Amino acid sequence: MKRAMTAAAAACILATGFAGTGVSASPVAPGDVVFEDGAVAASLTGMPGDPVAGAEIYAEKSVGNCVSCHAVSTLPDVQFPGNIGPALDGAADRYSEAQLRGIVTNAKMTFDGSMMPSFYKVTGFIRPGIGFTSKPIAPEDITPLLTPEQIEDVVAFLMTLKEQ
Repeated sequence: MKRAMTAAAAACILATGFAGTGVSASPVAPGDVVFEDGAVAASLTGMPGDPVAGAEIYAEKSVGNCVSCHAVSTLPDVQFPGNIGPALDGAADRYSEAQLRGIVTNAKMTFDGSMMPSFYKVTGFIRPGIGFTSKPIAPEDITPLLTPEQIEDVVAFLMTLKEQ
């Protein structure tokens, strides 16, 4: 009986949010992300990210493609790291988790004019047409470049990057 009540209580907490924290069990939609001075304090998923998965997203050119602009010494096997953006060694010492989440979500909210893509944005584009075609408008809703889970994973990875 005690276990059944515990499971029921857990289901209730998941359905209504995490025990008074105000964190919802469902991911935050791109248009509902709250930025404060470029930072995003609340997790987009309500759960901590996986730093190992975040490193994979960071290094995979077909997913996050972060490595094309940012070098990281903890990933020495990644070929051809870029140098357009700053090296991210020590990023966790320079930025808080909320600031890193804001930068990964939409760097333009922190760094006006940044070349970094907005990884969790679906509106406000100048002309979101189909690349290299004559069609002027995207045929369906635009999906973000990364999912909320992927963003939390990348943030978790970046939080491991401390000065040596």
